Amino acid sequence: MPVTAPALAYDWLGASRRATEALRGVLSAHPTTRERVIETGERGEGGDLTLVIDRAAEDAIFTELEALHEAGARFTAVSEERGTVSFGGTDVLVCIDPLDGSLNAKRGLGHHAVSIAVADGPTMADVAFAFVHDFGPGEEWRAERGGGAFLDDVRIDDPPGERRKRDGRLELVALEQTDPRHLARVVEPLGHQAARIRALGSMAVALCQVAATRVDAMASLWRTRAVDVAAAQLVVRESGGVVAFGGCAEPLGAPLDLEPRAPVVAARTQATLDSLMEIVT
Repeated sequence: MPVTAPALAYDWLGASRRATEALRGVLSAHPTTRERVIETGERGEGGDLTLVIDRAAEDAIFTELEALHEAGARFTAVSEERGTVSFGGTDVLVCIDPLDGSLNAKRGLGHHAVSIAVADGPTMADVAFAFVHDFGPGEEWRAERGGGAFLDDVRIDDPPGERRKRDGRLELVALEQTDPRHLARVVEPLGHQAARIRALGSMAVALCQVAATRVDAMASLWRTRAVDVAAAQLVVRESGGVVAFGGCAEPLGAPLDLEPRAPVVAARTQATLDSLMEIVT
């Protein structure tokens, strides 16, 4: 059995699940695109215009964080909307995206998720607990460092290997941050690596697909923020996959802050990760 990290001394899973139920209520209360596109008139600390559903989603999560703090947990939260919020300690970081894929959510498209990561250090390598709930299919992805990855409480053991076409190209690769201008610069080299691509519209959800080899690899085409990917990258790693952040001294050295950082790549094999990283960076 893995030794429980101090960061996991509290019921992060229970808090995450309760927050998810509250978020489901927020989305149900705002069922149409007309309601979900309403903005608060403010910008979140991540730089994006804040939607009413973003604010309500974050409020639901912070209600659970406050309850954990009252129960004795000491940590600092890093959230897309509120920024950095102290709950009495700096040794544990809680990295939150209340609604990853909010554009999908407001336009009525399927994949949008809550993402919560708990870390006992300042980088991706230090994430000890990960939780992603995709509201589209209603799937829960979670992981603990050294304790494996789970999809809807079923451990992801020995997922299928990557699939390649007869010409050697990967069968399916997920891309995110697919601004046409970013996509244009990688089309030709990517065409030599991948037979098909998918853009799901949620960084966290796209990464999780690599954990179950629903896609053979995932790559972002622009700088990523920790709040979008901190949880999902641990899910991939605990499933036996590999993850790296470009431009860092170490593959998992990206800081857990709100600054947009270098692209992230995830794959089932190191060779595939290296070839895709070369393209996107």
